[in-house]
Amino acid sequence: RQARIAADNLLGGTPIAYQGSLGTAILKVFDLAAATTGLNEKQLTAAKIPFLSTITHGGSHASYYPGAMPLTIKLLFSPEGRILGAQAVGADGADKRIDVIATAIHAGLGVQDLAELELSYAPPFGSAKDPVNVAGYVASNLLDGSLESVGWRDLQATRGLQLIDVRTSEEHELGSIRGARNIALEALRERLAELDPERPTVVFCQIGLRGYLA
Repeated sequence: RQARIAADNLLGGTPIAYQGSLGTAILKVFDLAAATTGLNEKQLTAAKIPFLSTITHGGSHASYYPGAMPLTIKLLFSPEGRILGAQAVGADGADKRIDVIATAIHAGLGVQDLAELELSYAPPFGSAKDPVNVAGYVASNLLDGSLESVGWRDLQATRGLQLIDVRTSEEHELGSIRGARNIALEALRERLAELDPERPTVVFCQIGLRGYLA
C-alpha cells in the first residue's frame, strides 16, 4: 500500500498521504485462529491512554445450526466510545470479525456504530445479532451506565464480595470461581432472601448472557 502511494505521488496528480497502520494481523494456532487490530491492553497501558474493555463470547454462526464454534472478542475503547483496538480468538469466524472492526476503526466509527452495523446473516454463516454487534451492545451498555462489568483483576483485588454462579448445578460441579455460591438463574428470584443485601454482589455464568439476565 505504501508503494502504491509512492508511485501515485511520483506520477503526479493530487498528493496522497499515508494514513498509518492499525497492525491488523491473524495467525493460526493449531485449530484456533487469533486475530488482532489496533492497540492492545498492554500498549494502551504503556502509553497511559485511558480505555475500557469488554470480553464477549459468541458463536461463529447460529447455535442451532450444526458446526457452530465458540468465538471470543475483546474490544478496547475510549471513555468516549472511540474504538481503540480488538482481539478475537476462535476456530471459525475470527478473521471476518476483526476485519469488520478494523474497517470500523479506519472509518472512525464508535462502539455504538458496531451495534448498528448491518452484517450478512443466514444460520450457516452468522447470527441475527453478529458477535460484532454484541460487542458493540455490551460496550455501549458499559458507557451509558446500564451495565457494570467486573474484570478478573478487579475480582482478585476486591474483598467481601458475594460471588453467585447462576449456572446449573451440573455446570457448577464441573468447576467454578473459588468461594462462589451456586444459585441457578431459574431459582434466583425465589432465593433472593439468601443474599446479604449489605455486601456487593457479582453474578457470573459460562459466557455472560445468564449473568447479564441475573
